[in-house]
Amino acid sequence: MAEVCVIGAGSSGIAAAQVLQARGIDFDCYEAGSQVGGNWRYLNDNGMSSAYRSLHINTSTRQMEYASYPMPPGLPAYPNHFQIARYFDDFVDHFGLRDKIAFRTEVTAVVPKDGAYDVTIKADGEERTLRYRSVIVANGHHWDPREPEFPGEFTGERVHSHYYKTFDPYVGKRVVVLGIGNSACDIAVELSRVADRTFLAMRRSAHVLPKFLFGIPTDHLTTSPLARGPLWLQRLSMQAMLALTRGSVTKYGLPAPDHKVLAAHPTVSDDILTRVGHGDVTVKPNIAQFDGSTVVFTDGSREEVDAVIYCTGYRITFPFLADDVMATADNEVELYHRVVPVDRPGLYFLGLIQPLGAIMPLAEAQAHWIADLIEGTATLPPAAEMRREIHRYRERMRRRYVASKRHTIEVDFQEYLADLKRLRRMLPSSNSTGAGS
Repeated sequence: MAEVCVIGAGSSGIAAAQVLQARGIDFDCYEAGSQVGGNWRYLNDNGMSSAYRSLHINTSTRQMEYASYPMPPGLPAYPNHFQIARYFDDFVDHFGLRDKIAFRTEVTAVVPKDGAYDVTIKADGEERTLRYRSVIVANGHHWDPREPEFPGEFTGERVHSHYYKTFDPYVGKRVVVLGIGNSACDIAVELSRVADRTFLAMRRSAHVLPKFLFGIPTDHLTTSPLARGPLWLQRLSMQAMLALTRGSVTKYGLPAPDHKVLAAHPTVSDDILTRVGHGDVTVKPNIAQFDGSTVVFTDGSREEVDAVIYCTGYRITFPFLADDVMATADNEVELYHRVVPVDRPGLYFLGLIQPLGAIMPLAEAQAHWIADLIEGTATLPPAAEMRREIHRYRERMRRRYVASKRHTIEVDFQEYLADLKRLRRMLPSSNSTGAGS
């Protein structure tokens, strides 16, 4: 029986591969596409990448890099996806991981069996099943688009941002972009330079963070250890910095947010407020209904448009896991410290988080904890204690964030990193549930 199966060779999967190899833990890694990089591989042939041609990261290199492999000098503070994909290639080649990854191999089923897992893989049209003691799920959570439903019929094009790649199809057209997250702002800004009209519709407004504050990448300030004070202090500091550098978003033309700073996942953009302020992007409330080629908004206004682009997030799904193994209704996942399901020893979820900061270093830290659990150098508490932690996490999320399927897996970068370090110090004890068994 093999030791560990890693599902996916995106940014989290390759982090797991590096840690497992460094520990001498035998593993197989399966990737549906032909290259590493997952979401950051533009036009990835696994069909799961949401990257568009003009995409740049919105967390800076210093915050995004793996601890085991710093990003090369000379990169800009916010590289594009081609540069990030090249970094992942270099990471894999530096650690000699490429031969450990089975490319063009899809995992179609993971079934608990006799204290282990039967993993069915499909390659070249043929399926076979292998047994593993542990499975690390690293298939990402930005690939299964969630689209809203509105009454009425629309004769124009409707598409989710997952499928948006370039501005070319929208030149000279009238387009509604629905959303106020990072993708919505990036796409609206880009289209505003080529479309006849660009409308940015939203259910609620947002506090918009710039990529730089005082000439420093903003996430150096918001995710540094100095920012680990109580939430009220973090909010006060951020409000002061935004007031000093930008002022209220209402001055540019966005509605006033109905929530406090840091009560929603941050929207990071240096351009959207300027484009709105210039009148190149017209702000609208949420869509109410469709009427032929007309979009009707909740304020009663109507616009003739050619296309609607939904920037409305993603469903968390695991097509290879049955619901009784891992349920994901309403994007809720029950995981101890966002990694471990209570009743499935040996099953782990890597990178299934939405941090205020970058995922990569946190996934790397998660991988070290998982390796500790597999080796038995760390342990899990009793099931009841794990469930209490999951309940406390959910209650904390409900108190802090606006109600949204977007806010079910949020973590604070520094706080969560400290949690993972503490968990690695939990030594095996006789009353533990064990792991990887």
